[in-house]
Amino acid sequence: MSDVVEPGDIREEPFQKALGERYLSYALSTIMARSLPDVRDGLKPVHRRLVYAMRELGLNPAAACKKCARIVGDVMGKFHPHGDQAIYEALVRLAQGFAQRYPLIDGQGNFGNIDGDNAAAMRYTEARLTPIAEALLADIGADTVDFRPTYDGEEQEPLVLPAAFPNLLANGAAGIAVGMATAIPPHNAVEICDALLHLLKHPKATLASLLALLPGPDFPTGGVLVEPAAGIAEAYRTGRGGFRLRARWHVEHGKRGTYQIVVTEIPYQVAKARLVEKLAELLAEKKLPLLAEVRDESAEDIRLVLEPRSGKVLAELAVQHLFRLTDLEVRVPLNLNVLDAEQVPRVMTLVEVLQAFLTHRQVVLLRKSRHRLAEIARRLEILAGFLVVYLNLDEVIRIIRREDEPKPALMAAFKLSEMQAEAILNMRLRSLRKLEELEIRKEHKTLTSEQAELRQLLGDEKRQLARIGEELRELKKRLQADKALSARRTQLSEPTLAEDVPAEAFIEREPITVICSEKGWIRAVKGHLPEGPDARYKEGDRGRFWLHAETTDKLLLFATNGRFYTLPVDKLPGGRGQGEPIRLMLGLPNEADLVSLLVHSPDGRLLLAATDGRGFQVPEAQVLAQTRSGRQVLNVSGDTEALAVVRVSGDHVACLAQNRKLLLFALAEVPEMTRGRGVRLMKFKDGGLADIKTLMLSEGLGRQLAGRQRVEDRLDDWLGHRGQAGRLVPKGFPKGNRFA
Repeated sequence: MSDVVEPGDIREEPFQKALGERYLSYALSTIMARSLPDVRDGLKPVHRRLVYAMRELGLNPAAACKKCARIVGDVMGKFHPHGDQAIYEALVRLAQGFAQRYPLIDGQGNFGNIDGDNAAAMRYTEARLTPIAEALLADIGADTVDFRPTYDGEEQEPLVLPAAFPNLLANGAAGIAVGMATAIPPHNAVEICDALLHLLKHPKATLASLLALLPGPDFPTGGVLVEPAAGIAEAYRTGRGGFRLRARWHVEHGKRGTYQIVVTEIPYQVAKARLVEKLAELLAEKKLPLLAEVRDESAEDIRLVLEPRSGKVLAELAVQHLFRLTDLEVRVPLNLNVLDAEQVPRVMTLVEVLQAFLTHRQVVLLRKSRHRLAEIARRLEILAGFLVVYLNLDEVIRIIRREDEPKPALMAAFKLSEMQAEAILNMRLRSLRKLEELEIRKEHKTLTSEQAELRQLLGDEKRQLARIGEELRELKKRLQADKALSARRTQLSEPTLAEDVPAEAFIEREPITVICSEKGWIRAVKGHLPEGPDARYKEGDRGRFWLHAETTDKLLLFATNGRFYTLPVDKLPGGRGQGEPIRLMLGLPNEADLVSLLVHSPDGRLLLAATDGRGFQVPEAQVLAQTRSGRQVLNVSGDTEALAVVRVSGDHVACLAQNRKLLLFALAEVPEMTRGRGVRLMKFKDGGLADIKTLMLSEGLGRQLAGRQRVEDRLDDWLGHRGQAGRLVPKGFPKGNRFA
């Protein structure tokens, strides 16, 4: 059955099949003609048509600009049957220095800005090509690429540009097709040239050697790339990945220890106005406790000023917090999904993309050389005919004067080709002078030499690669002539994770006194106050804990149920009243009571003990609780309760039983654990453990007895090993049966 549908022809087909065929056609059109760039010239069809149409209009870098409306009209009318606004938006993007690392269009007028403002209407703006675009079009008239008819069949358009500039990596690309997408960040063209030259010299070069020359993206807006080297290498090895990009900033110091943070470069494709708006929103919502004000002092250069509330907070920590909450840090994706030379979409690696460009340049070189050879052959043929004229000048003149049809007569008399005879008949009389004959012989010799060189080039691949290398070195030299355009803008830096910054780093550090009563009412008073009788408590209550801390500290609360609870000091109620019940702030059950209150020391160790005489050592870093319900560390059951927790300092442990027996043994005998019942510290027939402490044996025990001035340094009678019963306390030991 014929696929041609005649008017009025109705066919019955399953709906699923008909829909599938049409959707497939749409998807193919989107992939091939709209969204994915060609790996050879790095352009999508609309961009290629724009650049080619501007060349046809004569808008080279040395020419005067023309209205963008004229350019858009030509592109739409001859090459690109889509809306004028879509074409103009593509044109504008090619002219924006903050969007393109190497702009292809030189625009005059308002082409938008980094704030996110739109460009002026096309009737107000003008444009022409840049030297980079001219390099993409170089030798396009020398049969270097294939052409095809335009959509209406009246014009011809190139399938791909000769591309003497590595545009795909240099300017990048982004697009979403049906079922696939592409995202290629821009790179530094000088570094790309170095990598291409290395690949020419070493066809089997490793990715590592290429990354030493092309270390990563180079964005037009600068910034700092903080992706680890291993992550960058993996992204380029697979063709998929991403890069973390941060704003560039510095600190300006003021008077009396004040400072302000100044952002001078923002991440790629982040609108500055939207960024400032987001910062202002977070500031109003009190989600930026370290900032007092945000100001945009930008002119031609970016300058965002962030004023902190206090000069006591490190600027590095403040900026890390902003990286986590705002677009001062973004993740730029990498998806090297492109159309290859056979117009097949696939994800390429960095090595494959570089090799595809070199292969394309080799094809262009071969086609250009063959085209030039054909031109030389035609010219040499004509010059040979001219030389015949000079050798037989009188006879040629006679034939032209007397013959009605001089062309066939010349061809027969001197065995000339039709092209030679036509050229002779078109010669001017002034060309018959002797000097002109010398010029023709000189041109013939030059063209013959060039013909021999081109034939050698076509037959020797090494010569071809050497010629491509010369072109790349010349391109690199031209790029380096413009320091502002060729210098790397994006700094490469080691990553520092914003997630690693502790929350207390964003709290202003101030001295504070924590007061907790016998009944569990807790409050915080500014400053380190000495403990005294002036402290006020509720009626029938009295003081129990009096601690000096900082607002950035955390409190460790150890309860009789063996659980540790964590409470940030900055969350404590103020000291104007009697505070708040600690049970409302934590998940402390009613049957459990508070054993001890400590200021957390991350590097410290604690000695825990229960009433049954069992205990163990635990690192303080292991007892921090993440929830209100606390963290179970010392396991207790039945009538047994957690008795004590002391910070380890010394080399021995002193255990005091309720039967007033005392035992000292080496601290090394107590194991370190993270959770459990522990080991037996002291043995007793009745009662239980009354108190524990750690001490330096060389300093004795006497000075640490409550109410005692005499040093008890003869402790041999109470020295033993863990798990023994001990001996009765020395005379004069406090009747309260507790260490001071």
